[in-house]
Amino acid sequence: MPTNETQVIEPHADGDTFMPEDIVALVTNHPLLAGLPANMTDFVAGCARNVAVRPGEFLLIEGEAAETLYLLRRGRVSLEIRTPGREPLVIETLGPGMGLGWSWMFPPYRWQFDARALEPVGAIALDAPCIRSKAEADPAFGYALMRRVGTVIMGRLDAAQARLLELYGRERAERRR
Repeated sequence: MPTNETQVIEPHADGDTFMPEDIVALVTNHPLLAGLPANMTDFVAGCARNVAVRPGEFLLIEGEAAETLYLLRRGRVSLEIRTPGREPLVIETLGPGMGLGWSWMFPPYRWQFDARALEPVGAIALDAPCIRSKAEADPAFGYALMRRVGTVIMGRLDAAQARLLELYGRERAERRR
């Protein structure tokens, strides 16, 4: 069973050199949020922190509380489903510029997948309750965010479908032999 005890290390460090980074600039320049009006990126930056995750650590664990949206800046993360008696099924591998985690938007706010760092990951971690409250208070912001995260959701569903079809087709072919 995956554990999430040492999930995030702060402040971000690259080797021994501390590298301070402007969270507003990071949020503004992330592809998922690029093009949002300045007041909206300020909303997001108020809920954000810069994080680093070591290889092998989990960012998301299926069934646990979904309290963060990750905006990946560097490194790769595997999105996985645990299956009894088998290795985890990798649905998709995510990299810089992608968003990770959407279960924080919908009750019961529980992760639907595991996500594991394959290499050192740098990300912007957005506090879900903070973002949800700002989205509810400002419907224009909420709609803009929902459209962007909705695009991520559709991409993940497409990737999951393609991966399951690939797996099903392979197992079916093996049974025929």
